Amino acid sequence: MKEKSKKIGLTAMALIAVASVSAQGNGQAGITEATQMVTGYFDPATKLVYAVGAIVGLIGGVKVYQKFSAGDPDTSKTASSWFGACIFLIVAATILRSFFL
Repeated sequence: MKEKSKKIGLTAMALIAVASVSAQGNGQAGITEATQMVTGYFDPATKLVYAVGAIVGLIGGVKVYQKFSAGDPDTSKTASSWFGACIFLIVAATILRSFFL
């Protein structure tokens, strides 16, 4: 009885070892495929972020112009906020692109 349970245990360990060795090859292929898919989306995503940055810049320009025309004293604060948001979007997209590609 003890001999039979040892054989079953050894057989189970051998099957697990074989399964883990074969799974590593499939895992590597999966990681490679996922990497290719993610890098394929970086160009369109970067262009989308640049477009969003341009739209934010235009909206910010209009808002700053309206405040400046109305004589609002904190126009420079609003201008720096919108300008900072545009710069952040552009720099973040560029850094992420260079970091991951």
